[in-house]
Amino acid sequence: MIEIKNIEKKFGNNHVLKNLNHIFESGKTNLIIGESGSGKTTLIKILVGLYKHDQGEVLFHGEDVGSMKNKSKRKLRQEIGMLFQGGALYDYMSVEDNIMFPLTMFTDKSIKEKINRVNFCLDRVNLTGKNNLMPNELSGGMKKRVAIARAIVMQPKYLFCDEPNSGLDPKTSILIDNLIQEITEEYNITTVVNTHDMNSVMQIGQNIAFIHQGEIWWKGNKEDIFQSKEQELNNFVFASKLFKRLKKV
Repeated sequence: MIEIKNIEKKFGNNHVLKNLNHIFESGKTNLIIGESGSGKTTLIKILVGLYKHDQGEVLFHGEDVGSMKNKSKRKLRQEIGMLFQGGALYDYMSVEDNIMFPLTMFTDKSIKEKINRVNFCLDRVNLTGKNNLMPNELSGGMKKRVAIARAIVMQPKYLFCDEPNSGLDPKTSILIDNLIQEITEEYNITTVVNTHDMNSVMQIGQNIAFIHQGEIWWKGNKEDIFQSKEQELNNFVFASKLFKRLKKV
């Protein structure tokens, strides 16, 4: 579980995040949604430690990151998996080497142990036997699955996904969404997904925070969205003609 309390962030005179309070639950897909420029990307960068918040607390299982000693921070970083928007695979490395990279960097496992873990993760994302392929031999969906395998290879307690379906067709997007949710529930991970994809919201939105103008205007799940009277949320969610028709059903 991750909890944020009274989070504030400014860049010069630009007040990006204003008094944010929220709980990201373990074993659930926690979605952050909002328009471009709403502050959702800034929030996720604060959660993973890329930005420092100006005020408030970020607590990982009750422990405030701001008061952690360096040793505890290093341990926390190894408990975090990250799925980047473009996958961020190393082009010069094979699938196996890409997934193995965190194990090589942060553990003293033997080569046999590392390969066994890589194979386990490849099996989990339905890419068994693809160890020796290079990134340029993979489809977009396969790249995302390799990136997911790399994100979970260290057995993280926390998984952050930045626009995981960016650039994917609708069918592949559903496969990625389902895979993220299955892994989250299976390993009781606290998963935070930053997305503007409304199909993902309807597919895996178990715990949703809608950010507007730097504030959390609405919280709920994918079922609650259809009953919401929050005008700003409705303007965002039901912007397309298709979702407007779904709202009326």
